[in-house]
Amino acid sequence: MSESDRSTLYELMGGAETVRRLVEAFYPKVQQNPLLSPLFPSDIGPVIDKQFMFLSQFFGGPTLYSDTHGHPMMRGRHMAFPITVERADAWLSCMSEAMVEVELPADLRDFLLERLKGSAYHFINTSEGE
Repeated sequence: MSESDRSTLYELMGGAETVRRLVEAFYPKVQQNPLLSPLFPSDIGPVIDKQFMFLSQFFGGPTLYSDTHGHPMMRGRHMAFPITVERADAWLSCMSEAMVEVELPADLRDFLLERLKGSAYHFINTSEGE
């Protein structure tokens, strides 16, 4: 899989249905993770909806997030939360587990996680000791 596949990742994943299943498999893992759960509200429904819209757009599908919320500006939106390397790793681990759960093929899963690593590590704004 190459970077030229970017515009078709959404379709390769299975479109809206798979992205929705992925997000719904992902957030229970986040809520159970001791590093991540404190960063999220107990009413996770709105977060799931935003993540569905964002990932649809991020993987080359419809621009749902931008159409509803404007430019993603994801780093800025995450600055209020103390994001460490350990939390970024935990987020990626939960996403990897969710991808396995929804039975994405291994090569596609690896490619998607590689794409997500850039964003996850870009959001780091706190050293572990802070």
